[in-house]
Amino acid sequence: APSPTTAVPYMSVKCIDVRKNHHKTKWLMPWGPNHCKKLKDFDEAVSRQIEANDIVFAVHIPLPNKEMSPWFQFMLIIMQLDIAFKMDNDLKENAEITLDVSLAYRDNVFDDWEEIAHAIEIRKLKCTFGSPKTVESEGRHYDCDFLPFMEMGSVAHKYYLINIRLPVNDRKGINVGIGEIKDIRLVGIHQNGGFTKVWFAMKTFLTPSILIIMVWYWRRITLMTRAPVLLEKVIFALGISMTFINIPVEWFSIGFDWTWMLLFGDIRQGIFYAMLLSFWIIFCGEHMMDQNERNRLSGYWKQVGPIAVGSFCLFIFDMCERGVQLKNPFYSIWTTEVGTELAMAFIIVAGICLCLYFLFLCFMVFQVFRNISGKQSSLPAMSKARRLHYEGLIFRFKFLMLITLACAAMTVIFFIVSQVTEGHWKWGDITIQVNSAFFTGIYGMWNLYVFALMFLYAPSHKNYGEDQSNGDLGVNSGEELQLTTTITHVDGPTEVYKLARKEAQE
Repeated sequence: APSPTTAVPYMSVKCIDVRKNHHKTKWLMPWGPNHCKKLKDFDEAVSRQIEANDIVFAVHIPLPNKEMSPWFQFMLIIMQLDIAFKMDNDLKENAEITLDVSLAYRDNVFDDWEEIAHAIEIRKLKCTFGSPKTVESEGRHYDCDFLPFMEMGSVAHKYYLINIRLPVNDRKGINVGIGEIKDIRLVGIHQNGGFTKVWFAMKTFLTPSILIIMVWYWRRITLMTRAPVLLEKVIFALGISMTFINIPVEWFSIGFDWTWMLLFGDIRQGIFYAMLLSFWIIFCGEHMMDQNERNRLSGYWKQVGPIAVGSFCLFIFDMCERGVQLKNPFYSIWTTEVGTELAMAFIIVAGICLCLYFLFLCFMVFQVFRNISGKQSSLPAMSKARRLHYEGLIFRFKFLMLITLACAAMTVIFFIVSQVTEGHWKWGDITIQVNSAFFTGIYGMWNLYVFALMFLYAPSHKNYGEDQSNGDLGVNSGEELQLTTTITHVDGPTEVYKLARKEAQE
């Protein structure tokens, strides 16, 4: 697959708008047959006595002779201001810029522009000046951070037009002390159509495969004479959450203007993360082989509770950003001091919690391995067939535990990297290129892992009786041979469970 996203730079065109009812009737186009009257620079505006309120920065997306496509899935736009230093118009400390922005669309070059959104937004300027502020330095540009500008959850139309106005009001202090703005540059980021097609193809292929194994797995469990145990229920719940992520509802986004798809995708991924993290805790706990009473969800509330609280906090944070963007695509939680600190705190705390969780999981896995190693000492005394059977069980279990740790490590890395990647345009100083192999690889890994779990943990339907040809299996008639340690049969515990409790009798 090609790289997941593409960044396209746009330079705004300075248009003159001298009508009294600004913006009510006409949109200003930067180029084309109906293009606006343009200014080269602000010196020309001063010489022609054109006020700042009569200047509109116009940007057409995409570039000339190109079209946007629903395959692009989303559109994130970042703003960068070119601000020059002037002695009599210096940039104030903690300066704020007020933007009067409008967004419109059309699907045909002959149609009129239709408004999507209009908002008055305030952005904090974070700029540094490398040279001493003297007369000799006049005209040099400040080094300013990127500003979050706009995010849309769908690209349903072919052409978009952005008109930006910088209204000046000396009495109210609006756009005063923001330096001499020379140009406004935008960077448009969207998902690559080629990557989207590969992603959709994966989802469409994986959905039936997980659904089939889920039906097979649950049918195996219902054939048993006992009720399903906790571990089996949790594996099934994990399968449901994986199917929820897999179902390719994104196909509808090609035909419909569903701006909520980004938020919906976040919620789906959040449910799967919460389920996966909870499963790993219960999976290790059920194999601890200690004397604690297991097989009850209430026994794990101390571990699962914080996961639920953390997931809920991230959901609230997401609603604050992407939920509001459904109404106002120019909104960003990163624009205010409090919002930025909250957002950074959320991401940092989530990252720390994930790392601590991973360490705790490693500790639990270490305990499980230690317990199993202790029980393996009783294997040599058994008959050959039975010993081989137990060795197979333990090998499968150890293999799955190591795969679990690898998946956990990759998931934690993926979560942190994806958060940083999403934020680096907003932070301005961290750049990480994540290629498509990472996204598709992690997604494929989750599916394979859930598939393997159901395959390995489905209750066995085979009954090994005393009258088998080798005669030395020494297993109670009708007892299940399977990879779980919880009580799984009306006749009593499975063999690994008995082995763990030193109850296995020759």
